Amino acid sequence: MSTTKDPSEPKLDAESTIQRNPHKDFKSVEASRPPFNPTSHLHFIQAPQPNWTPGSGPNNPPPSIPHREIDPFAEGRPPVHNYKLLISGIVPRPVGFVSTISADGQSTNLAPFSYFNLIAHDPPLFILGFSGGYNRPKDTLTNLLATKECVLNIISEDFIEAANYTSINTPAGISEWTFSGLTPEKSTVVRPDRVKEAVFSIEAKLVETREWESKVVPGKKTGVLGIVEGVRFWVREDAIDEQGVLIDPKVLKPISRLGGITFGRTTEVFEIPRPVYEEVTLDPQVAQLAKPKADG
Repeated sequence: MSTTKDPSEPKLDAESTIQRNPHKDFKSVEASRPPFNPTSHLHFIQAPQPNWTPGSGPNNPPPSIPHREIDPFAEGRPPVHNYKLLISGIVPRPVGFVSTISADGQSTNLAPFSYFNLIAHDPPLFILGFSGGYNRPKDTLTNLLATKECVLNIISEDFIEAANYTSINTPAGISEWTFSGLTPEKSTVVRPDRVKEAVFSIEAKLVETREWESKVVPGKKTGVLGIVEGVRFWVREDAIDEQGVLIDPKVLKPISRLGGITFGRTTEVFEIPRPVYEEVTLDPQVAQLAKPKADG
């Protein structure tokens, strides 16, 4: 993901300032850990407290430790501190693996985005967050603004290293596809290719964008929100049910993003049915909980 930066601007968002990697010698630290276990597959377990009853509160009461209040705009607190705090606390997060193409069709881009999620299903809408403003856009944003098209690919553990490598700071016009070794596959509705190795991909078109301004450095443009609409879905046949409704997480093997350089894999899941008010309040004890507000 290359970015054209104004050298006069403070490098509060620069990779060297963010310092995601907390290890001086990462390879030595990695070598000391247990190896990745490919035989550990997703399976269902019980919920943490299957016998939980309405009004019971937490199944594991927290320790008596006070909370620290943090003003995100406190004097002397750089924005990068908020960034590091938020990406380590809003977890796990899906990763937006976005494919785009330049307006002239001469260069392609493939990049992972930590600010990504689904926000609606009718129409299917997704959000992408870009660091920096319109005046110093990442290649993905430049292409998206020019062509109004992209492909969202969901990252699986089978190609996480390849996906992560596309975060390399390539110069403008240099494609990350070849660095990753992933396979471009033609899309149907949009021009950018989808990732063939992805179990689930979404062809999408830009709906709108909005630029954000810093509250610490007035006038500095710090981010852009992009809303895209899914116009075609691609799901690998062994992952989708007959109706085309449910994707099997055992096949998808989704990867999630945590803080720093940490990722998570999904190997244990549990199910908790959603309560129906009219049904649960048939129990007199549960009905007694129906009040206009909780006591503070």
